[in-house]
Amino acid sequence: MGRRQSCYCNKEVYNKENLFNSLNYDVAAKKRKKDMLNSKTKTQYFHQEKWIYVHKGSTKERHGYCTLGEAFNRLDFSTAILDSRRFNYVVRLLELIAKSQLTSLSGIAQKNFMNILEKVVLKVLEDQQNIRLIRELLQTLYTSLCTLVQRVGKSVLVGNINMWVYRMETILHWQQQLNNIQITRPAFKGLTFTDLPLCLQLNIMQRLSDGRDLVSLGQVAPDLHVLSEDRLLWKKLCQYHFSERQIRKRLILSDKGQLDWKKMYFKLVRCYPRKEQYGDTLQLCRHCHILSWKGTDHPCTANNPESCSVSLSPQDFINLFKF
Repeated sequence: MGRRQSCYCNKEVYNKENLFNSLNYDVAAKKRKKDMLNSKTKTQYFHQEKWIYVHKGSTKERHGYCTLGEAFNRLDFSTAILDSRRFNYVVRLLELIAKSQLTSLSGIAQKNFMNILEKVVLKVLEDQQNIRLIRELLQTLYTSLCTLVQRVGKSVLVGNINMWVYRMETILHWQQQLNNIQITRPAFKGLTFTDLPLCLQLNIMQRLSDGRDLVSLGQVAPDLHVLSEDRLLWKKLCQYHFSERQIRKRLILSDKGQLDWKKMYFKLVRCYPRKEQYGDTLQLCRHCHILSWKGTDHPCTANNPESCSVSLSPQDFINLFKF
């Protein structure tokens, strides 16, 4: 019996079909859903103020007045995802939390996290945009939960384990919905992208910041494939995301003896983080230490509050709550 259990545990931990069987819980599915329904709410916990005071103290006691969970509850992420300028920022933030910060969220923050994630999925299902981005987010979250649930008792995972398993089942359902999306071509009889002059097509393609988007665009038509292989296009993409020093360390020559910028880009992506750029970000006021979205009024005593605000990347936001 012990040998069978040992062999079973050595199987691939992310095998979705066997995951729930390996949890070894005798609680029926009905009981699990009941636990989830008792703790789940569709109503997000809102606060009247859309800002939060963050004091970067040197001790846990001082810093504890503002936690990541509290900031996540107070800042209006639910509305932010409806703003195209903030959507990618929020998704990246959700991804970072899913990777390493789930155990630091309180019960209420967990509910808000899942509620916001559900709204993100519903938005993508409705407008059929950013599908790949959300697929990657869901896979990251699912992988993290696999690890945490398998290590139950050894790590701090707030909440009933049955509730977390139910959430994992929900994530699998969302993934299936995204996989089943059939993008329909709009009935448009006007000017299309391929009707534009080649110089304009190339100019638009130069504004794409993800090499995978260039590859996908090149699969639409033979002419676009030729443009998507343009060496200068991939060179600018490499120079946009990576430093000259990073590029020099990953040089790849083509058969013709020229730098293969496309291959270099995908190799660089595997080695270094890409440059992040967002239309709008959270901002921290250096004068009063208040965190808020740009344009949100907060009680600041500075003569010129705008000059005191600094933009925070999603990782900067996470780092504020590490102590």
